[in-house]
Amino acid sequence: MIRLKYPVIVEGKYDKMKLRGMVEGEIITTEGFRIFRDKDKLTLIRRLAAAGKVVLLTDSDRAGFRIRGYLSGAIPPERIIQVYIPEILGKERRKAAPSAEGTLGVEGMPEEVLRRALEQAGALEDGNAPPVREPITKQDLFALGLSGGPDSSTLRRLVQRELGLPGAISANALCGVLSRVATREELAQAVARVKQQLEET
Repeated sequence: MIRLKYPVIVEGKYDKMKLRGMVEGEIITTEGFRIFRDKDKLTLIRRLAAAGKVVLLTDSDRAGFRIRGYLSGAIPPERIIQVYIPEILGKERRKAAPSAEGTLGVEGMPEEVLRRALEQAGALEDGNAPPVREPITKQDLFALGLSGGPDSSTLRRLVQRELGLPGAISANALCGVLSRVATREELAQAVARVKQQLEET
């Protein structure tokens, strides 16, 4: 079984169980919003981050981004590896109804999607380090029309979806995420595909 290189922080026990079936290593749960008042758990996470890096892997819904934002404000940014899952419509098997936003969380995500996201972030000890790439900058986003224009936010969301990323990632955080999952050429190709799709509709 593949080992985690860093501790991974997820929202709940079912997320932890999903990862436990795929990887070995330390997996910490926030118990959802309980992290906002659980000082001991926050202290533990901060101590883990002080000793090395930690991986944040939350659902790509409003609740997940709220928890991610809280922890991102409590831990130095250089100690966090942000891992995102795509927005896939669906419902977890154990639930009677889909989530409020109708998308799968970490527990419902296909294993290959989770493994790829962790690999791309360099969070696994299987020898597959993320490829060394030129970082994607805000200037790159501007040049591709993903920022600074009247329709940039719409185009950016569509491109994020095209690349299997959630649409709620901010423009500022997007550069770091894109630098891990795509080359500049791959990003330009994704933009071209989305623009072509828009022209055809």
